[in-house]
Amino acid sequence: MPTRRRALLILAALAGLSQLSIALALMVGSIPISPLDVLATLVDNGGGIAGEVVRSLRLPRALTGFACGGLLALAGALLQVLLRNPLADPYVLGISGGAGIGALLAIVLGLGVAGINGLAFVGALGAMLLVFGLAHGEGGWTHSRLLLTGVIVAAGCGAVVTLMLAIAPEDRLRGMLFWLMGDLSQTGDPKLVLILLATVLLISLPFARELNLLARGADVAQALGVAVRPLRRGVYLLASLATAAAVTHAGAIGFVGLIVPHLIRLATGNDQRLLLPASVLAGGSLLVIADTLARTVLAPQQLPVGVLTAMIGVPVFLFLLTRGAAGRG
Repeated sequence: MPTRRRALLILAALAGLSQLSIALALMVGSIPISPLDVLATLVDNGGGIAGEVVRSLRLPRALTGFACGGLLALAGALLQVLLRNPLADPYVLGISGGAGIGALLAIVLGLGVAGINGLAFVGALGAMLLVFGLAHGEGGWTHSRLLLTGVIVAAGCGAVVTLMLAIAPEDRLRGMLFWLMGDLSQTGDPKLVLILLATVLLISLPFARELNLLARGADVAQALGVAVRPLRRGVYLLASLATAAAVTHAGAIGFVGLIVPHLIRLATGNDQRLLLPASVLAGGSLLVIADTLARTVLAPQQLPVGVLTAMIGVPVFLFLLTRGAAGRG
C-alpha cells in the first residue's frame, strides 16, 4: 500500500474514532439520549430537556475534552522530538506545576472559573519562562539541561502545591484535589481551546520536515540546513503553550501526552507529517472517552478524569517498558 494512502487511511480511521467518542459522550449519562435525539437537538435546537443537556452540558464538555486531549498529545509529540526521548511527558518541564499553583491560589481566594483559568494560565507561563531562563546558560541550552531544569522546577512547584493543600480551608480541599487530578465538569465555551489546538497544529505542520531531521540529532539536522536553535525555541514555546492551555481548561491530566504519541509512533513511524495530526485525533478521543467513563462509572458521582487516564496509562506505560526491555534483550 502506498505510504500516502496508508497515512490517509490512518487519519480517516482516527477521525472516525474522534467522531464516535464525541457521539458517545453526547448519548451516555444519567439521562440516556438516543442517537436520533442527539442529532435532532444539534440540527434544530429543540428537544426539551434532552436538548438542553446535549447543547449546554455534554457538547461543550466533550469538545473541550477533545481539544485538551489533542493539545496534550501534540505537546507530547513535540517534546519527544525536542528532548529526543520517546517517553518524554508534557508535564516534565514543570508547566502543570506552575498552573497548579495559580489555580489553587484562585480556589483558596474563592475566585470563579474565569479566575481559576486566568491564574492557572499565568502560573503556567511563569513556570515556562522560569524553566527557559534557568536552562539557558552560557552557550545556549541542550535538551538534557532543559529536561533537568524542568524536573527541578516541577519538584519545586509540587512542594508549593503540597504546602497550599496543607494550609487550605477544608471546604476548598475537594475542589482543589479535583482540579489537581483533572476535572472537566466546570468547562465553559470550548471555542477558545479549539482555536488554540488548530493554531498550534497549523503552526507545527509546516516544520514537519525539520522536526524529522531534528529527531535524528541536532548535528545531523544542522548539517542538512536546519536552523536548530530557532527551531528548538519554537518547539519549546509551542509545546509549553499547548500544555498550559490544556492544563488551564482541564486541570492536571497525566499520561495522555506521554502514551498517545508513543503509541502512534509505534503504529505509524516517526514521520511528523502523520504523527502530529494523528496524535491530536487520538489524544482528543482518549480524553473524551476517559471523561465519559469518569462521569458514568459511579454515576451520579463523578470521578476526576485524571484518575481514568492514569488507570489506562500506567499499564500501557509498563507494557511499553517491558516491551522495550525485551527488545533490547
